[in-house]
Order: sequence, then C-alpha cells, then structure tokens
Amino acid sequence: MKKGLLFVAMITAFYSINAQETQEHKSIGTTILERVKDEKLSIGGYGEIHYNQQVSGNTRYNGKMDVHRMVLFFGYQFNDKTSFVTEIEYEHVKELYVEQAFLNYNVRANASLRAGLMLVPMGIVNEYHEPTTFNGVERPSVDNSIVPTTWREIGVGVSGRVSSLPLKYQVYVMNGFNGYDDGGLLGGSSGLRKGRQKGAESSFTSPSLSAKVDYYGVKGLNIGMAGYFGKTQSSEFDGLDKNDDFAVAVADSTRVGISMLGMDLRYQLNALQVKAQYIHSFINDVAEYNDKTGQDLGKQMQGYYLETGYDLLHGKEQALVPFVRYENYNTQHKVDGNTTVNKAYDREEVFFGVSYHLAKGAVVKADYQTSKDANDEKKNYVNFGVGVWF
Repeated sequence: MKKGLLFVAMITAFYSINAQETQEHKSIGTTILERVKDEKLSIGGYGEIHYNQQVSGNTRYNGKMDVHRMVLFFGYQFNDKTSFVTEIEYEHVKELYVEQAFLNYNVRANASLRAGLMLVPMGIVNEYHEPTTFNGVERPSVDNSIVPTTWREIGVGVSGRVSSLPLKYQVYVMNGFNGYDDGGLLGGSSGLRKGRQKGAESSFTSPSLSAKVDYYGVKGLNIGMAGYFGKTQSSEFDGLDKNDDFAVAVADSTRVGISMLGMDLRYQLNALQVKAQYIHSFINDVAEYNDKTGQDLGKQMQGYYLETGYDLLHGKEQALVPFVRYENYNTQHKVDGNTTVNKAYDREEVFFGVSYHLAKGAVVKADYQTSKDANDEKKNYVNFGVGVWF
C-alpha cells in the first residue's frame, strides 16, 4: 500500500506540470568541470557540523556533537578537452578519504570519457550530497543503509547528454563491493555498506556495471532511473590454484551477485518541493555466502522515501523550508530459507524539520526524527546542524 502511494505521488507530480523551461540538475563533479572552463584551477568545498540527541520520556541520553565532514574539492583544466576533478574529505575530524578523483576527456560537446575514482550514480544523495542540496540534518536513511552513500569505486566510462532530447546518461565499468576479506563484510545490520572499497587498495576479482539515465524535459522535474550489476570481490581468489576445484568452490561461496535498481524523482513548482526515491537490490548465492561467513545477509533489500517541503520565502534571497519526510527500508526484505529474519532491520522513520538558507551556500537545519522497527521498538531524536557549500 505504501509503495503504491509513493508511485501515485510520483506520477501525479509528473502529470500536474506544464512543459516549459527545463533545467538539468548538476552534481558537484559537473559543477567543478564547468568552473574550470573559466578559471582553469577551481577550489571549493563543503562541510557539516551536527548535534544529535536521542530523547525519551523515561531515559536520559547524552547528545553527540560532531564536525561530521569537511571537504575540499579541486578542479584543473589541462586544455579544452582534458580536466581533472578531486574531492578530499575529513570525517569526524580524524578520518581522511578521497571521495572523487577522476580524469575527464571531452570527446565532443555533449559526451566525455571518465576514468578514476567516481561516484556510483544511484539515487539522489550519492551524487548530490552537499548539505545545502537536501533537507534534514543527516542524509536520508535510505541513502545510508540501502544505496549506500557515499558510494564510490574506481572505473572507466562515459558521461553525457543526448543532444536532441532532455536526457543525461552515465555508464561505467567499475570495481565492485568487497564481500569477503578474511571474513564476511556484508550482512543484515549494515547491508552492503561495509563492502564499499572507496578506492583504498581495492581488491579486484571481476568488474561491475553501473548506469543511470536522467530525464529533465519538464519544468521543475527530474526523473532518474539507475542500475548496478556485478559480483562482489573476494580475497579468496588471490593466489587461487585454478585447477583446484575444491578451492574454487570455496572461493565462489564468498561472493554474491548484486543487481540494484533505483528510481528517483525531484520536482519543484514555485515554492513547492517534492522528492521521492525507491531502491531495490536482488542478491544471489546468499545461502552459500551466509553459510561460509556466518553472516545474515538478505537476498533482497528495499528502501524508499517521500519528502515534501515548501519555501516560505520563495522569490527572496534567503529560503525557509519546512519539510516532512517518510522513509521505509529493510536490509532483510527477503531472506534465504536458512536465515532467521531480524525484525530490527525493518524500519520506518518520519522527519519533521526546517532548513533555513541564510544565503546561497549557507544553511542552518533542525529536525525531529521518529524511528520504529518491526519489533515496535521506538526511538526519537532531535537533530541540529549547519552546512556550507562554496
């Protein structure tokens, strides 16, 4: 029923608007590439500082304050066709990551080849995760638990636009999730999240395919369709004797096949803002993987959310956007016959909050979060944050 309401809302948004001016949503990578056309060297960044507090009528909890992430990005144009993009990220003041690092070569005006560490084009927030681009102090839970954000791998592919149609496309051959490194990395509690390799001495067993098409031909509307297909990587294949059938069978049991499909929608009509997203993963060979690793990985994962907001200061320099978001996600949407279902992995959340944009690129946020799992265990949080993007 809830999924049906989600798709009805998406279809209603599509047919309720007039086809006039169109506008393509641009990720940070595309934004940097456009800047270096004029500046040759482009420097910028974004950051978030958060306060999270669990609240209860009977129990006291300490709040958590965190410089969640500070990111610097750099772009450099070597010539009219060749550019480089990178993002350097500090998380929680102590963890250093490279979030993107790819070479871009313009084959022609609307098509470019890319190679390096790139964001997997799945969902909204994985590509558009700067704090001024989304409501809520924290990124949506579906994007953290099901996608999982921020998901990037090393690969090569093509990105561009169809010149005669309002379509943007991305197709990449990439390194995939690492499912086994002297032990299983995937399971019900964190889904696929611990399998992200992030370009850090990544293990490679076989390639994966990632693709997305975005339609932006109606004023205020962007619809994305994405797919990811591949097998997980495994340390068991390193140094494997190809003629040892038993060893090959053992190594095969440490891998699973992943087919992830996603659909997302962003729509803005004057002050009204609507976002929706649905992600569904199908995972093969789960029984053998769980038996080998002792994990409780589900054979299907599913998550979706619907969000609406309204800018009370529409048309002015500042923006004040109260919003509400409903999320539903389950890392054990379906399991194999030998795996016990953990109802704690089946969750729904509701967020009520406000985003106050002091200026373009500077935002103050607050929200109240209610969370409930299938065991009917409830948790409530208040969240506050500031964010910048420049």
